[in-house]
Amino acid sequence: MALEAPGHEPIVLDLGTGLRFWGETLDPGEPFVGSALVTHIHWDHVQGLPFFTPVLRPGARFDVYGPPQPDEGTLEQAFNELMRPPFFPVKTADLLGDIRFHDVWEVDLELDGAKVKVRPVPHVGLTNGYRVEMGGASVAYLSDHQMPLEGSTTVSDTVLELCDGVDLLIHDAKYTEAEFPARSTWGHCTVDYAVHVAKEAGVGRLALFHHDPTHDDDTVDDIVAHARRLAEGSGLAEVVGASEGLVIAFP
Repeated sequence: MALEAPGHEPIVLDLGTGLRFWGETLDPGEPFVGSALVTHIHWDHVQGLPFFTPVLRPGARFDVYGPPQPDEGTLEQAFNELMRPPFFPVKTADLLGDIRFHDVWEVDLELDGAKVKVRPVPHVGLTNGYRVEMGGASVAYLSDHQMPLEGSTTVSDTVLELCDGVDLLIHDAKYTEAEFPARSTWGHCTVDYAVHVAKEAGVGRLALFHHDPTHDDDTVDDIVAHARRLAEGSGLAEVVGASEGLVIAFP
């Protein structure tokens, strides 16, 4: 997932395997310069880095921001543990581009003119959520979000701060209400809770994200339709299901 706006270096949201496909759309003749905002270092959020072709070229620069790692010490050390033999044939230091890792936690940043708010989000392990204001639009990214248990609809203050009035909220919506009880401590939330967060924060658009791998396209379509019904009568103008290749543009 990437944020792009004229006059700004691109900002990548997490480093999943979809990063490879986005990299193929970039100009191979131009050295890549940009940043990544990593929510946490679970495999599905970091596996794409060594397959991101633009950053494998000399002259490329990639600043990777993410939460510190209490057990490993730093974000860079954690990536070095993930990418090394015998688990993977190359180390992060072997990649040709200039890749710089930055530990960030509860801080505000400016990345090439874009304003970035970093706040903790409930999940399994230290997890960041991000709010990016760039090119006249605002986007909040909460990829993995542990909803409260026992039927509570409380939304944490840090989550509301990230989402408050954004043009687009990309939010975890992994489970249906029926699926959640058996997976209630796995660090995610229901579609209903995602819509609730969007309503509480007064966002403009909601993109449902982190689809459960057991959900086929028809199931996702049904989930999106359900979410749209829940959003009726609120200030939430649009609900979409995030998908490979989806482009959402703002004037």
